[in-house]
Amino acid sequence: MVVGGLRGGVRDPVYPRGMSLLERITVDADVAHGRPVVRGTRMRVSDVLSLLAAGASECEILEDYPYLAREDIAACLHYAAAQADHAIVNAA
Repeated sequence: MVVGGLRGGVRDPVYPRGMSLLERITVDADVAHGRPVVRGTRMRVSDVLSLLAAGASECEILEDYPYLAREDIAACLHYAAAQADHAIVNAA
């Protein structure tokens, strides 16, 4: 990925250096009905996860959605893992 450059005629998103993976995921009530999306896009985290679950490779996803970067796919996986690993408190 060339940060801020052109790839396949589409400008890559420009992310600040040192941005954590989770900072690539945003939630905004005005975008995708408040569902988590890849920053600067309307690509929902759930859409990326569904593509991966259906067997699409990272390379296939990047070819079909040139505005995504490898780090965006990793961020979706990281986000899903963080959501699945939350504390459960049982009230006795």
